[in-house]
Amino acid sequence: MALIISDEILSKVQMSGEDLIIDLSCYLYDKQRFSLGQARALAGLDQMMFQKELALRGIDIHFSKEDLDQDLKNLGIDL
Repeated sequence: MALIISDEILSKVQMSGEDLIIDLSCYLYDKQRFSLGQARALAGLDQMMFQKELALRGIDIHFSKEDLDQDLKNLGIDL
């Protein structure tokens, strides 16, 4: 299924299609429906640019204790 939003509607809300996709990507990440990689890919942004977009919206990066443990293990740090 494709979602088509007319230029007329985007114009009424003063938003470009690219901005709408970025907003949607950030929303889906914030609601934990998409991973960081999935949301970044949908937005068409690299990692740093997507994280900047999240920061502009006050959305924190989801980072669990398990993520930290895995990062430390990957770095060879054993606590």
